[in-house]
Amino acid sequence: MRILIATGGTGGHIYPALSLVEALKKENPNHEFLFVGSTDRMEAQMIPSLGYNYKSIECKGLNGSLIEKGKAVVMLLGAYLNCRKIVKNFKPDFAIGFGNYISVPVLLAAHHAHVTTMIHEQNSYAGKANRLLSKYVDAIVGCYEENLKQFPENKTRILGNPRASEAVLTKKDKSVLKEIGLNPNKKSVVIVMGSLGSESVNEKMIAMLNQLKNKSYQVLYVTGKASFDGFIEKFKGNDCVHVVPYIDGLKIMRNVDFAIVRGGATTAAEITALGLPSIIIPSPYVPNNHQVLNAKVLMDRGACFMIEEKDFNVENVIGKLEEYLMNDRKLKAMSEAALKCGHINASEDIIAWIKQLKGDHHG
Repeated sequence: MRILIATGGTGGHIYPALSLVEALKKENPNHEFLFVGSTDRMEAQMIPSLGYNYKSIECKGLNGSLIEKGKAVVMLLGAYLNCRKIVKNFKPDFAIGFGNYISVPVLLAAHHAHVTTMIHEQNSYAGKANRLLSKYVDAIVGCYEENLKQFPENKTRILGNPRASEAVLTKKDKSVLKEIGLNPNKKSVVIVMGSLGSESVNEKMIAMLNQLKNKSYQVLYVTGKASFDGFIEKFKGNDCVHVVPYIDGLKIMRNVDFAIVRGGATTAAEITALGLPSIIIPSPYVPNNHQVLNAKVLMDRGACFMIEEKDFNVENVIGKLEEYLMNDRKLKAMSEAALKCGHINASEDIIAWIKQLKGDHHG
């Protein structure tokens, strides 16, 4: 099968696309893929560097002033015409978009060329691009029951995030902790505020981590590469805390007892698939307050505890962390609730639906 994939903007859109493609390749090595993304966001370097065919288009979201929106509409029309050519040349059997405005011209061009189309929504509150595309595509995959109210129910299924399937395949291996200087026999907590770290949280974390002395547990704090040097200068250092600029998130999360994380779609998919108890501190700087909404859904189901950034203080966070970490019954209950929210077969279920759609279309 020839599969066209639209993704881009942030890791939250890119990682699930890559996880699904990896699963599709395992299922059938003869599939052919073509990714379409922007000219200047992270996908433009990342996807070609992994060896995939990649086409870039000029496109931007409908944000800002009327003039900005006008420019975006003109750009969107140009991108749509460009995508018509891409579809004509590649001749896909199937097209899937992972949200973000980049999906709009790609999926519309595929739809108008009578290609079977699907979109994937990672968040509990659907983004503008997917809401628009939902009228045209053949199938919609959501990760939260809430998506059923936002999309046409007859073509929406809650199958989860392909990143969850990848998380489950990660092996449990405590030597991973040893390699980064942690004691594999102690309870461990990882704190990571997104792939780039968070300036706003780093400042507050210094105060918090300096309090964590003589504890029976250990903390791994991930600053983000850009913040590491400045953080280390201010951090006094103690036996209970290990500070690093970057980690392989899945490997570490598989081997710790607790996480303090942001509320992005990829992170939510990973912690639920792993049944990892967590405190989520949603980023207040994302569109539509996605992260707060994702965290609220999980908290309502007992799968995490949410502390908004404005309510972040040392006593609050350490108090909640220890309330769960030091109580095995609470820790186990949260882990079980998280697992219930996880979709560990997401990739397999999405692939099964793709095959069914292709069968239906040719039938």
